Amino acid sequence: MSTARPSLGFAGIGLMGLPMCRRLLAAGYPLTVWNRSADKCAALAEAGARVVATPAELCRSADLVLLCLADTAVVREVVFGPEGVAKGAKAGQLLVDFSSLEPTATREMAAELAALSGMSWLDAPVSGGTVGAQAGSLAIMVGGDAADLERVRPVLLTLGQRVTHMGAVGAGQVTKACNQMIVACNALVIAEVVALAEQSGVDASLIAEALAGGFADSKPLQILAPQMAQSSFEPVKWHVRTLLKDLDTAVKFSREQGSATPLSGLAAQLMRLHGSQGYLQKDPATLIDLYRRKD
Repeated sequence: MSTARPSLGFAGIGLMGLPMCRRLLAAGYPLTVWNRSADKCAALAEAGARVVATPAELCRSADLVLLCLADTAVVREVVFGPEGVAKGAKAGQLLVDFSSLEPTATREMAAELAALSGMSWLDAPVSGGTVGAQAGSLAIMVGGDAADLERVRPVLLTLGQRVTHMGAVGAGQVTKACNQMIVACNALVIAEVVALAEQSGVDASLIAEALAGGFADSKPLQILAPQMAQSSFEPVKWHVRTLLKDLDTAVKFSREQGSATPLSGLAAQLMRLHGSQGYLQKDPATLIDLYRRKD
């Protein structure tokens, strides 16, 4: 029964947060939402969510506070800033962070929040994009206490098809960094492939079909190669700036751990070059423009 479901607070109504919240409402969870730009909450309010003015207010009626925010700095501000989550947090409550953050910072923030309020922290970054968020088919990689994960697992399975406990707090973010290294490097190689096919007189729109089921096949190939070949860049389903941020996070963390990531470092440089040419807010399918002849 819906009355037995935990009450949820959700901060961050963006490309991912909006469809995630829609699924939670459809599943019958009592939902309170906050976003820095309050107008983005309007559709959820119409669907039955309660809107509050500050992150701290999310804690007043929520058993679980969920975050889906842009980066480490934004999460830190929403949690520890004036009228942040920490101001309203209580022992026994649980924060679940779907954002993609720096693992070291996640561990530090989780310890600080627990010391201030007794509120526990799960890092639960997701993979699958807006399509996965809409379909409830996200892959969710979780760091934190196993008992906390079991407490929130039914909520996570409303949003994703697979939930994997990766270890202690921060382990989810390490796993997401690994995921993004693969995705970003793959996207750049797919752009090279499409450009090579075009410049060689091969129909690049057939690349994904030709390679389907083979050893080079992947979801990024099937999604990005047709978009690149057709220069189909709208609507924007994810952003170049997000991939760049995640690559920078991965490279920084690898240095902290003394691990070598030369390919991801090169990918970050290429992504930064692409972003500097006005593409930061664009879809990663635009990476093809790095390689197409400009004449």
